[in-house]
Amino acid sequence: MSTQMSYSNLSSATLWDINSDADFVKIQKYFIIKIMISAELKAKLKTLPSSPGVYFHKNREGEVIYVGKAAVLKNRVRQYFQNTEKDPKTEALVSEIHDTDWLIVDTEMDALFLESEMIKRYMPKWNILLRDDKTVSYVRINMDQPVPDVSITRNPLDDKATYIGPFYAKTTIIKALRVLRKIFPYYDKPYNGKKTLDTDLGLTPGIEIGKTTEKAYKTELRRLIRYLNGDRDNLLKEIERDMHRHASLGEFEMAAKLRDEYFGLKGLKRKIIFSDKEFLDLSSDQALLQLQKLLNLESVPRRIEGYDISHISGSDTVASMVVFKNGVASRADYRKFKIRSSKNDDTASMREVVTRRLKHPEWEYPDLIILDGSDLQLRAVLPLLIEAKIPAIGRNKSGDHTRNADVNLIIPHVNQEIISFSSQMFSNESHLAKLIARIDEEAHRFAITFHRQLRNKRMFK
Repeated sequence: MSTQMSYSNLSSATLWDINSDADFVKIQKYFIIKIMISAELKAKLKTLPSSPGVYFHKNREGEVIYVGKAAVLKNRVRQYFQNTEKDPKTEALVSEIHDTDWLIVDTEMDALFLESEMIKRYMPKWNILLRDDKTVSYVRINMDQPVPDVSITRNPLDDKATYIGPFYAKTTIIKALRVLRKIFPYYDKPYNGKKTLDTDLGLTPGIEIGKTTEKAYKTELRRLIRYLNGDRDNLLKEIERDMHRHASLGEFEMAAKLRDEYFGLKGLKRKIIFSDKEFLDLSSDQALLQLQKLLNLESVPRRIEGYDISHISGSDTVASMVVFKNGVASRADYRKFKIRSSKNDDTASMREVVTRRLKHPEWEYPDLIILDGSDLQLRAVLPLLIEAKIPAIGRNKSGDHTRNADVNLIIPHVNQEIISFSSQMFSNESHLAKLIARIDEEAHRFAITFHRQLRNKRMFK
């Protein structure tokens, strides 16, 4: 037997067929997978529906390690466990699968949106390992433009535009936008005021022919953004309410337009609404549950804010505030600050930014704050946070921001106005460490991007 042993003949292999260590490992892996399927998954796989949906592969610890979408769940999920030759990465993924769950949706487009939401939420390691970065796409809409256009990009920037995604199948999101464009007409290229074929086909809002106004067009784009972000039920209720209101006022043309939008969206049958309970049932959202237990919180921390300071020798000192809701980045809630009081003191800078943030009660208060720093930064802001009843922890790294850095979580303890700190190290592969790392690294990225913008602006004046 050659060392290029395939799965098609593994089932009949014997010890006499083994010519190398590689053969032995492959045979061993095959039978491990086979036994796992027979013991844990065989009965469950028989219940897979012939419906579109999203599936969740989990390891023995219940961690979601891969999220995928399928037009036909039964066919797609079973492919992983068929005795066919697979590439090495897929073989390694299958060897880790202990359980599989799925959610049924109405259409393949629904599966696309749900897959994106779930990958952002769980950041499964095998989605990262198996994907080609070139395939990750975002929908970009810059509402700061007088007449925004809708485009697809692979590189989201800090340019005030709205980015929706990531989506892991570019062709599918293109198809989805093509369908939605019939309900929410938009420009797919920068607006130049000229009539095009898309105008005649009703695929643009028609500003160029006086059919609508820039203001009305932006209203429709906000609805499209809400739809893509999952706020579909509320959007439908709002459109229906506005439709009846315009009809009662005798504004029948607007009422008819809203009626078409309403029934167009209803016809798509996209009702992907996820409650907190459903999230927890699925995962086992281990990270948030571990945080709740670690900090002895009354409830799971659904809104978490991350803070970091960036400067070079005290010049162009800035701070970042990033927001994660239910474990997912909420870019619309991000804030950045120019530090006023101190230029080369990270502790004083952190105290300033938290002070300024707490003066904005219109920004929903967080359930937890994560600071990039040690107990010094925590000690500086704790009196403020104790008064606001907001818990906080620090993330202290071993000199860098890489995923391999040794990381300590600095946890404050308050007892009758006496504050002490404990430091705990967690495996970089743990649920909790992964979530905190994502938040801290995003705060770092956002801060340093803003710092570079200010520095470049100053240097090239």
